[in-house]
Amino acid sequence: MMIGATIRRRISTLIAMLTAAMMVVGLAACDDDPRTRLVVWSWEPSMPAVVERFEKANPDIRVELRNVSGYADLNSAIQDGYGLPDVVQIEYFALPQYAVSGQLLDVTDRVKGYDDFYTPGTWSSVQLAGRIYGLPMDSGPMAFFYNKDVFDQAGVDAAAIRSWDDYYAAARKLKDYGVYMAADAGDASFYNAMIWLAGGRPFHTTKDGKSVTIDLTGDAGTRRFTAFWQRMIDEGLVDTSSVTWSDQWKSQLAKGEVASVFAGAWMPSLLLADVPEGAGSWRVATMPTPDGSETNAENGGSAMAVLRSTRKPEAATRFMDFVCHDAQGIRERVDGGAFPADKNTLDDRDFLDKSAIYDADGYPVSYFGGQQFNKVLSDAAEDVSVGYQYLPFEVYARSDFKNGMSDAYTWSRSKLDFDAALMRDFDARLLGTTSGSNGPLEPGKRITLSDGIAAWQRDLKEYGHNQGFDMH
Repeated sequence: MMIGATIRRRISTLIAMLTAAMMVVGLAACDDDPRTRLVVWSWEPSMPAVVERFEKANPDIRVELRNVSGYADLNSAIQDGYGLPDVVQIEYFALPQYAVSGQLLDVTDRVKGYDDFYTPGTWSSVQLAGRIYGLPMDSGPMAFFYNKDVFDQAGVDAAAIRSWDDYYAAARKLKDYGVYMAADAGDASFYNAMIWLAGGRPFHTTKDGKSVTIDLTGDAGTRRFTAFWQRMIDEGLVDTSSVTWSDQWKSQLAKGEVASVFAGAWMPSLLLADVPEGAGSWRVATMPTPDGSETNAENGGSAMAVLRSTRKPEAATRFMDFVCHDAQGIRERVDGGAFPADKNTLDDRDFLDKSAIYDADGYPVSYFGGQQFNKVLSDAAEDVSVGYQYLPFEVYARSDFKNGMSDAYTWSRSKLDFDAALMRDFDARLLGTTSGSNGPLEPGKRITLSDGIAAWQRDLKEYGHNQGFDMH
């Protein structure tokens, strides 16, 4: 019995010694990397190269990069209270929602003197109630991308398109040629950008973030664009059946069936990737505006922000600054295809003289026929007006857009089908080949864009009220 007890004591001692040794090894392993660890969420393709350059310049920080886009993962992490990043890429339209809910670090005092570094539109997009909640990464000043070959064949001079009336007249010529000027099946991002372009300011949030005003139905810019776009749709100048970025939409661009696109300055690389057949045929011009004046809006673009939950605000802010304010970080991203938000790069001669886009294999493609397209896009960035506000629940608002608006676009399609059927029926009667239609031809209930906007406004006000905002 004593021998057994001795053996047991020796075994217990050996286990304790091994456990202690393993703990020492584990601690030593942890001490092998004393650097501050940052978790960064971003979807930008150039970010791995940026991280590598940052770590070389900041050897005390190690960055763990995750390729995350959209906001479902971020919302889940916030709700669960764990798995949150320290730094996150966030689109301008979404930033107010996370700022007003207290999720983003107020960096106002950390970025003093940055006011003149960025374009006015992007700098205003990272602010809420006079406070700064991130730094601009890239920008999406709107531009007019068009198929020059199709325009030439239809007798349309793009240089003469300065106002919406000019755009409408050109669309009529393209229709006679059998081509749509544009395609839109109901896109909230596009609609908001066009409201901004028209001088609209339908959303306002008070400085304390508690009171929200929504006036889509009364806002002059919203009404102006809605009336204009309704006219374009009613006359069959816009294809309302093709959803932007769908295979059908890409195919129509490739075939020249849709001749132009209003999009942000990030569009060149996507045109090359999605419509490679258009290489050499497409060009870029400034946006036509309601009265032909020089103004513009943002469509897309994103910022880099630090979450307030981070335990490493200094390191996180240093990374954000490197990505968005340091010349090395900005150049790495621009070389990877990003469109800059800072004035220095937009004025850089090499950037402005660029006339080719590099494909996935690194080969230059003269997609815009040798045009120095960045000059046009740089000017577009300087013309962006300020003062437009996003909703503090913009992520929800954009997902809800279709609920109120889809019937307006669907009716437009059925109306055009009805008109075509009516003409076929009339021709048949005229030729005496039929005794008439088999039943009454009815296009269905008329739902206008204005009706859809009103429905969207009602839903947004109800949602805001349920979220605890004082709605007006």
